[in-house]
Amino acid sequence: VQLVESGGGLVQAGVSLRLSCVASGGTFSMYTMGWFRQAPGKEREFVAAINWRGGTTRYADAVKGRFTISRDNAKNTVYLQMNSLRPEDTAIYYCAADVNGRWSLVATTYDYWGKGTQVTVSS
Repeated sequence: VQLVESGGGLVQAGVSLRLSCVASGGTFSMYTMGWFRQAPGKEREFVAAINWRGGTTRYADAVKGRFTISRDNAKNTVYLQMNSLRPEDTAIYYCAADVNGRWSLVATTYDYWGKGTQVTVSS
């Protein structure tokens, strides 16, 4: 399974970005998908997750109400819509796949990871 993220960039506070993650090499529609992020000098942290069908989602408190995770199983793609971006959202954003479809917010339970996309929010 390969995961490729895109959509990051340098933006000002208050604007929006949409990240995409395209999966290949497996049965995407069966996977739980997650977004995580890692800021400089900090550990990787959970951002959002979505179950295989898209009917269940979960968000970190820090992004709740601003970020939305969604998926298109026909396109093997998971999205992260990020609104009202803040400087503290600056990080490398990674998508991850749990190919067993387990529901988890913990990074160590995810089986495959993308290389990440940088999001930088200036004040």
